[in-house]
Amino acid sequence: MKKRILLTSFDTWLSDQKSNSSDDLLAEVARLNSLPYDLTLLRLLPVDVQRARFRVIEKIHELQPDCIICCGMARKRTLLSVEVGASCGENVLQTTVDLEQLVAGARAVEISHDCGKFVCEGLYYCVLDELRQQQLTTPCIFVHVPIVTEENLPLVVDDFLLIMHRLALW
Repeated sequence: MKKRILLTSFDTWLSDQKSNSSDDLLAEVARLNSLPYDLTLLRLLPVDVQRARFRVIEKIHELQPDCIICCGMARKRTLLSVEVGASCGENVLQTTVDLEQLVAGARAVEISHDCGKFVCEGLYYCVLDELRQQQLTTPCIFVHVPIVTEENLPLVVDDFLLIMHRLALW
């Protein structure tokens, strides 16, 4: 049986944005026909924590994925950034995944302790909290994606696939 992986991306939030790099990356992943997984792509989530949260949590309950990778755009970063955790007020939740092990050998990935204070952190916190409340051991990470260019696309896709493969084995 193929591992079920839930991947999410966001829509744009500024009028001058042609696309969201998180969705650009998922579009590239969707083009690959040889992946040994059952991928569910929840693309172009609204840039609104409550609406995005509702859609993702609903999909988690419906799909019961083996792992979850939420993605968001980080315009000022140059590497894929795997987030340690997210906060909501004084509460902080962290992924249960050993990120050092997850990203070992990747060339364009960093571990980040700054999920931002925008919709990315809100969604990540809500998903981690739902997994905790439901006592699910589903590995979940959040990956911030830099602006994707022709130059960095092959490396970004390769490292994202490396992360996805390792997470699927978690």
